Amino acid sequence: MDTLEKAVDFGEKLGADFVEARFEDLTLRSLQKINENWKDITAKTRSGIGVVCYYKGGSGYSFTASKSDKDIQEAVERAFKIAKASVPAVSIKLGFDNQPPVKSTGSDTFTVKEHPKHHSIDEKTELVNRAMDTAKEHGENISTITGLYGELYGTKLFTNSDRSIIDWEFRVVDLVCYVVSKTKEGNMVNNLERSGGTAGFELFSKEGSTPEDIGRKAGKGAKAQLVARACPAGQFRALVDNVLAGTLAHESFGHLSEADFIVTSSSPLTGKIGTKLGSEHATIADNGVPDIEKHGGIWLPFDDQGTRSGETTMLDKGTVTHYLHSRGTAKYLKQKPTGNCRAVHFGFMPIPRMTNTYFKPGDLTEEEALELLGTGVYAIESQGGQVQGDGSFLFKARSGYWVENGEKKYPLREVSLSGNILDLLGRVEGATKDFKIRGGYFGGCGKSGQYPLPTGLGGPKLVIDSVTFGGKA
Repeated sequence: MDTLEKAVDFGEKLGADFVEARFEDLTLRSLQKINENWKDITAKTRSGIGVVCYYKGGSGYSFTASKSDKDIQEAVERAFKIAKASVPAVSIKLGFDNQPPVKSTGSDTFTVKEHPKHHSIDEKTELVNRAMDTAKEHGENISTITGLYGELYGTKLFTNSDRSIIDWEFRVVDLVCYVVSKTKEGNMVNNLERSGGTAGFELFSKEGSTPEDIGRKAGKGAKAQLVARACPAGQFRALVDNVLAGTLAHESFGHLSEADFIVTSSSPLTGKIGTKLGSEHATIADNGVPDIEKHGGIWLPFDDQGTRSGETTMLDKGTVTHYLHSRGTAKYLKQKPTGNCRAVHFGFMPIPRMTNTYFKPGDLTEEEALELLGTGVYAIESQGGQVQGDGSFLFKARSGYWVENGEKKYPLREVSLSGNILDLLGRVEGATKDFKIRGGYFGGCGKSGQYPLPTGLGGPKLVIDSVTFGGKA
């Protein structure tokens, strides 16, 4: 922290209006096994210092993996020179006001019972083996089984010209089992199950998250796909599950809410504060500090500008209420900072990004949601897709069911759904009480060349009046 404070002082002496300095020392470990062969067992550290200098509405960023005073001063000097040189070219100048200093406390680090660093590589490989062995027992016509374990943890320090002092530890773990089976016709079907987020090693002893639970669900899910029918094409009423609802919230609405897109007028949500775009059942929020024990997710008490995070409601009962901000975009748009200025690591400048993004729950049970659905498609999970800057999306659900009169009739595969989130929001008819957030080591969010940034997504199950399904994707 003393080194970071010296960096801030040096930047101010050079003439910077404001300086931010952050340090991270993170450990990353991942294991991958395909069938009987270990393909990847990797451990590495990521340690360095990043500095942002602001000058007359311009900004400059530089970083170094060195801890020597000379190298750090050179990084500060580079950042200041970039900021100064950028001023004539910057069309939108993002200044911000000084704030009271932020001071972290011990409670800002999420407490775990069993830190992953205290468990051996043998224990971690055993988790993967247990999940895969269980998947074999419950699957059928299996072509490939992949098991993955990942962990990321370490110290994050921050200070700035406000004299904030922030010191906390980031933690995330993940266990994944992916099963691919082959139908009699030779088609490949699959299912993936996982458990992860900010947690300790004790997560994998918790009911529903043990390797056996993950492997059993992965194997059974792939087996069910062997007899599933292809999803029909057309417009149908839909029930989307918690993960797919979270994918819609993150990919199709969350990115549109990021304020760097707003200030450049490249988002269709620009100038829409106070505009009603959705039904009363559509509320979308982003939260760096969700109830991890109850709902899951990733714990992010501060962003990389030292702003405390919390819950920010971007869409409240269908009405646009707030954007996701850096300090500069918040001042420019006259809103409060939200703690959403993040970088994937010290080699990148922080930009507006999501933390845990979700639809908020309603008051329906799953049975009531199916009854409200009536006849249509129950779409489950997500395995990728495409999103456009105007809110248009094409997602492929991992599986689904055809539902008639509120009853699941038969399983579906090749479930692809498309539309525009701004149209879809007005057709949300209800949300369930159950609420989940998914996060983990694998995957993550990509933006402006920064990937993968750990994020969480989720929500309740949503009943939607009309969704376009494309049949075979």
